[in-house]
Amino acid sequence: MTDPDDIGALLGADGPFAREMPNFAPRLAQQEMARAVQHAIAECEILVAEAGTGTGKTYAYLVPAMLSGERVIVSTGTKALQDQLFFRDIPKVRSVLGARLKTALLKGRANYLCLYRLDQTVREGSALERSQAAQLAAIRAWSARTRRGDRMELAEVPEDSPLWLRVTSTPENCLGVECPFYEDCHVITARREAQEADLVVVNHHLLFADLALKQEGFGEILPGAQAFILDEAHQIPELAGQFFSQSVSARQLTELAQDALAECHGVTGAIGLVLEPVEALQEAVRKFRLTIDSLPARGPFHELLKRDGVSAALHEMGEVLAALSDALASQAERSRGLMNVHERAVHLSERLDRVAEAGSRQDVRWYELLPRGFALHATPLDLAAPLRAMREHTHAAWIHTSATLSVAGQFDHFARQLGLDDPQTLSLESPFDYARQALCYLPDGLPDPATRDYTDRVIDATLPVLQASNGRAFLLFTSHRALRRAADLLADRVPWPLFVQGTAPRHQLLEEFRASGHGVLLGAASFWEGVDVAGEALSVVMIDKLPFATPDDPVLQARLEALEQAGINPFMGWQVPSAVIALKQGVGRLIRDIYDRGVLVLCDPRLTTKGYGKLFLNSLPVMPRTRDIAEVRRFFEV
Repeated sequence: MTDPDDIGALLGADGPFAREMPNFAPRLAQQEMARAVQHAIAECEILVAEAGTGTGKTYAYLVPAMLSGERVIVSTGTKALQDQLFFRDIPKVRSVLGARLKTALLKGRANYLCLYRLDQTVREGSALERSQAAQLAAIRAWSARTRRGDRMELAEVPEDSPLWLRVTSTPENCLGVECPFYEDCHVITARREAQEADLVVVNHHLLFADLALKQEGFGEILPGAQAFILDEAHQIPELAGQFFSQSVSARQLTELAQDALAECHGVTGAIGLVLEPVEALQEAVRKFRLTIDSLPARGPFHELLKRDGVSAALHEMGEVLAALSDALASQAERSRGLMNVHERAVHLSERLDRVAEAGSRQDVRWYELLPRGFALHATPLDLAAPLRAMREHTHAAWIHTSATLSVAGQFDHFARQLGLDDPQTLSLESPFDYARQALCYLPDGLPDPATRDYTDRVIDATLPVLQASNGRAFLLFTSHRALRRAADLLADRVPWPLFVQGTAPRHQLLEEFRASGHGVLLGAASFWEGVDVAGEALSVVMIDKLPFATPDDPVLQARLEALEQAGINPFMGWQVPSAVIALKQGVGRLIRDIYDRGVLVLCDPRLTTKGYGKLFLNSLPVMPRTRDIAEVRRFFEV
């Protein structure tokens, strides 16, 4: 018999999960984490729990969440993880526990079909290309049978199809209660279900969009909760920066112009007033983009303003946006749609003013060049204060969990970024036997990573490993330039199929890699985390360099300068800890279950030539290390 008051025992050898779930393996670390989560929810505490790969952290937080009797919001790193949690993990746990509770899945509105915008697009359908016309027909047929309206259901229309932008809504173009399709709206239905649920599954983008809106007093999307559980919490610092930023983009401005014209149809005389400022705004956006065309892809705002003509082009864009706002103000009472675009114009005008003017020292102002546009941003220099205020506003427990939150066993860096003052912490090692299952190979004789032919030398050092493993490898790179060079070098030198990021969608590359049995996959940033390939298909992970953030990031540069002014060494106090956490994510791709075996190849010589290299190595799972390729060959001969 298990102790009904001991939540860890439910996950133990005599508990219901061991009895009812085939292949369930009781893990002491999982039980310890479940008890810690239960305590944090009951006491409204802040908990930071690092749970190594294979700990079973999903069940460790779902069991206490479901049994708490409180309303809980679980937030994940991606929409794919959201779906996995909601459609696979939660039903299993609820079934074993016999828990009677309402659950809901909530995504951002761009994931849901908008019936009003679908109707508009169908009416304008004659202007569509043939391929998009076929996709529109598929969306119309699906719209008649879907209950949720979640675009993930419709695989036959690619996720990156431009048509989705035309048949989904944004907060700016939604008509709200005055929409003729309001009663059948998929977004409203999903939100209503979330308001009534005991356990709501969201993603970090939606969570922070909502909490940032609440901070500004616009209302709330998510229901109030007694506990927030953030899975893949290592992503939070970067995402929070996005949502506490003020931004204006070329896309927002051109969509405003297009929507303003669309809303004029059927309103007598409106087009005559709005057409001229709309065309002027479209021309001003185009002119501004041309003025900044040859600048670096991103940089601080003051560098932008040094360019001849930029200040004048920026001023002109602000003036014509204000003129469009005035024109729309005179028509706003004539339809809900015109009122909506007027409100958007006012909001964008205010944002553009904030970004363009020399603001407070609390903001980092910067620009970004995009293939067909631009974005201008004002990002808070320090995220700790708004994040702390956001948590205090909720009066709830906050549980942060991931396999990668600590640096050499310490949580100081993560806690400082999020403004966590003396949180409860828990560090749980992976149950995998890395000493037996893995080998770390540090190739000898590689040059400094800044050397011109560094990638060539990395591939030379990696080829003997690939020959020993017969392919079956992930080669992870810190830049796309290195990835492309490696792909060129390997094209004629290996007998195994190569899968190169960028040549096909990520999920397709992974499926083909798994099916190949002996493939070699080359990936950059997005393959360093959230990729799970268990079994013999993946037996080598090679990492070319330590993943330091790119030095051209203007927000990072401003933060490093602020740390230096505060008397903190920015390299050891920020750049190294951030790179350690990123490296741990890449290393985590290698061993995914108790039967996996594999070799980790770390090429960067700074791991052993620089003092900070020990910090990286001491943050990784403990496994044998070698510089001898013969040991790698022996490992694969066993």
